[in-house]
Amino acid sequence: MSAKSTSDSRRRTPPPAPEPLSPLIDAHTHLDACGASDAGDVADILDRAEAVGVQAVVTIADDLEAAQWAAAATEWDSRVYAAVALHPTRANALDDNARAVLEDLAGRDRVVAVGETGMDLYWPGRLEGCAEPAQQREAFAWHIDLAKRTGKPLMIHNRDADADVLDVLRAEGAPDDVIFHCFSSGPEMARTCVDAGWYLSLSGTVSFKNAVDLREAALLIPREQLLVETDAPFLTPHPHRGAPNEPYCLPYTVRALADLTGRPASELAADSSANARRVYGLGDGGAL
Repeated sequence: MSAKSTSDSRRRTPPPAPEPLSPLIDAHTHLDACGASDAGDVADILDRAEAVGVQAVVTIADDLEAAQWAAAATEWDSRVYAAVALHPTRANALDDNARAVLEDLAGRDRVVAVGETGMDLYWPGRLEGCAEPAQQREAFAWHIDLAKRTGKPLMIHNRDADADVLDVLRAEGAPDDVIFHCFSSGPEMARTCVDAGWYLSLSGTVSFKNAVDLREAALLIPREQLLVETDAPFLTPHPHRGAPNEPYCLPYTVRALADLTGRPASELAADSSANARRVYGLGDGGAL
């Protein structure tokens, strides 16, 4: 086997199960993109997660089909909740039918957030068919209004768009609860979000040694505003970067954050889990 094929094989091999760490809630994952298509697949993924302490997940939609699937998945397994929206790169698909479908889904009890929405200024010009910034802003504003009307948290995708995201939030007025998923900005943006009372959700990228600004920003997040997520199947934490990600990998990220902050991993797990329950309205830590 060549060196290249060995490397490719390693990237495709799922990471081993980490040592259990509980309680944890995966605040943002994509079960469909992890390969789940039906109730059996979802149960298998959640069983693997529960075995290492992950008690619940919020599975995220980025297009209309995924939104309908995510809402259905919440009925298959009591450990699954959902968020629905059109991803910023797909904002040009927000027609009247899409709005009607998303409004219906967002009103359901186990759909606990509107997202992921926001702004992505990395992909326009790189990705064919990607929504232009003006389309993204319009769709973001609509999703903000939907979050307010449903009383659900707003889950934001922000890639290379700090100023634009803040501009839209100020212009429209932010909902009561705002979550910056996969927070990847630097200290200045972190301070702005913290001062506004928003939640910052950290993914496996916080374990990447070259993510210098993010790792500095992570030190600024108060314990009551911290969430953790996998964003699976993407962003698998070190030392398994490049391998397939799944909710069961969440303890790797939390332990990396513990190493960075000097806080016990068990404390980070408890705080982030309590925050997820509070912002998503998942209850007091009893049965889900």
